[in-house]
Amino acid sequence: MEWLNGTSGEPPSPYRPAPEYDGRIDQPDVRVPMRDGVSLCVDVYRPETADPLPALLAFAPYNKDLSGREYASVVGPQPPWSPLWAGEIEAGDTDFLTARGYVHVIGTARGNGKSEGGGNPETDLYDLIEWIAAQPWCDGNVGMIGISAFGAAQLQAAALQPPSLKAIFPYDPGPAYREFRDRNPGGVVHAFPLIIDAGSVAHTRSGPPGALSEADEAAWREAMANPDYIAHSKIYNILAMKGQKAPIFFRTLIQPFDTAQAVEAAEKRFSDLKIPAYFGTGWYAQTYKSHFQGTQNWYRNTTAPKRLMFTGNAQVDRPFRAFHNEILRWYDHWLKGRDTGIMDEPPVRMYVTGANRWLTAADWPLPEAMWTEFYLDSWERLRREPFAPRSRDGSGGPDAFVQMPATQTRTIQKLRYLSEPLGTDMLSAGPVSATLFASIDCADTNWFVTIKDVGPDWPLRMAQDTDPVQAAEHVVSRGWLKASYRALDEDRSTPWKPWHKLTREARQAVTPGEVVEYRIELMSFAHLFRRGHRLCVEISSADFTTGIGGGNNVEYIPYHIGRSETVLHKVYFGPDHPSHVLLPLVPLGAIHDAGDQT
Repeated sequence: MEWLNGTSGEPPSPYRPAPEYDGRIDQPDVRVPMRDGVSLCVDVYRPETADPLPALLAFAPYNKDLSGREYASVVGPQPPWSPLWAGEIEAGDTDFLTARGYVHVIGTARGNGKSEGGGNPETDLYDLIEWIAAQPWCDGNVGMIGISAFGAAQLQAAALQPPSLKAIFPYDPGPAYREFRDRNPGGVVHAFPLIIDAGSVAHTRSGPPGALSEADEAAWREAMANPDYIAHSKIYNILAMKGQKAPIFFRTLIQPFDTAQAVEAAEKRFSDLKIPAYFGTGWYAQTYKSHFQGTQNWYRNTTAPKRLMFTGNAQVDRPFRAFHNEILRWYDHWLKGRDTGIMDEPPVRMYVTGANRWLTAADWPLPEAMWTEFYLDSWERLRREPFAPRSRDGSGGPDAFVQMPATQTRTIQKLRYLSEPLGTDMLSAGPVSATLFASIDCADTNWFVTIKDVGPDWPLRMAQDTDPVQAAEHVVSRGWLKASYRALDEDRSTPWKPWHKLTREARQAVTPGEVVEYRIELMSFAHLFRRGHRLCVEISSADFTTGIGGGNNVEYIPYHIGRSETVLHKVYFGPDHPSHVLLPLVPLGAIHDAGDQT
């Protein structure tokens, strides 16, 4: 492991390719026929030269015109606290790419925007990539670029194995276990799709509520009778339309489960990825989960040449222009055959919050990680020492909180546990889990576990501010588990990453008053807890929407579908009920300093 200098959320890179071309030829709204006759609409931007060059394709359901010259001439790169930040403008910096010898192709998926609809889209990316490779301005080598849906398209294309696609750089590529698991960790349904839907340009023709299959009709009736759904008007509105509105999210609402078939299909996709892939995400993506979980699952299960990057804890600018030096370092190696040194370095790079530095590693999770328990204790304390058996150590409790539903309050009740001030700096980097011994007074609840750094003075840039402000605490990680989804697949689980079955068949109601052991996966992180700061663990069961539902604040965390009844939660601790969080601690003495890499 090595520390790299550079304090920005972008990776420090010694590779800074100079511009090679001045002029550019723009070809908007080019029609590309697919094998079934449906045409896709793409924009082609290429350097003004007769020489054939490699191409980078950006492809998504989003409106490609937002990535064009007109929009960029009016709206420069916006930081996440800008009121004009727009998440879907993710295709890449055309000026940068074309000036450095790449053709930039931006396309819209079938059935969206200016592309035609109908037919079968399954082979569109194969056909489009091979069409690009056959053009006189392309040298036959194609890569891909872009964030989120543009990142997911790269993995979809790679699975089709078009011969001209030589490498990909999927950043925030969405879920690997895409049907349910990566989108809704712990089975707690997240309402984020309601915000994503606002940027859609999909061709739709909604009608009245329609007929469903027999199985879906039964699942729909069950969902319509769920008071937790009924309490949320937007959720109930989608359900009442029986798939005519937000159809993908509708499927999640009526079938909020994983299946063996979905897991099998996801793991087949891992084996289909045979070309080099540079995966990336940012710590902010804990908010969106599917990007964060998907990136790690893809990296862990891919056997092709690969790299992994965790960027900072703020979203990158839109229109997307971040870490393009690193992107070209990757593609100049794989598409142009240049020695950029990218395959000679450790495969993992991460921005360490708290330290505000970059760290390299040989793998993820880090081989050097020492998994360490921090136990919940009485009087809201957090301790590293195990409880002494057959003693008064840990006596007392349980601790308790009562959460009323959103129909009655917007106050979130919680338990809060604090360590003593740390005597030395403490680095934790990797996956995290929590084990709770707890009871409730009803059949189900949602468990939320949050890890924070609580310090004497924590400089934190708030999403809505342009200047740093002083704040006492900083959220490092969050985790979720629906109590009835607690059943584990022990063969797939590790102490730091429990694998919940999340299937309909494995669902178990809770016996009121019974003390149950819950293993909860928290989102991974890399954070330096400074000397004098405290480690904090909070336990709650709800979050509530505020304001206008996230339309003006990219750091907003959309609500989870909570309980519609008041629930009493009791959390136990001590030698018989050792509730704890498990953190991957990394010895600071094992890290070398590589010097200035900026």
